[in-house]
Amino acid sequence: MQLEPGEKSFLAYFPTSKAAEQAAEELKKAKLGTVQVDRISRYGVNLDAHYNNPINRAVTISGPTIYSDSNAENRNESERVLLAADPSASGIGDKDYGVAGGRAFLLTLVTSEEKADQAENVITAHGGQI
Repeated sequence: MQLEPGEKSFLAYFPTSKAAEQAAEELKKAKLGTVQVDRISRYGVNLDAHYNNPINRAVTISGPTIYSDSNAENRNESERVLLAADPSASGIGDKDYGVAGGRAFLLTLVTSEEKADQAENVITAHGGQI
């Protein structure tokens, strides 16, 4: 994607999906640009917390701990092992490595340069890191 003259983009990281979604809603209501929220992973997999929720009998080893494998039937066995062996799944590892509360939620915003300061204020007010 290439920005048009006079446009500015933001990539903002949030610790929770709720904070990211609240910021996105406020940006949309204020008509500050095009906004999208995604969950990101160090493994580049689709994340589906509903599918991997332990309450609904998650079908993956890693799902209940890192919500990492939304397509278990089509996943390569070695990928599943790698995901389950991640230090965040066991709770043992570097301090704050992969623990809940990291910045796994990405808000992407394209806005005009005139609205950039206002958009930045909304993002940071909701705990986003630009």
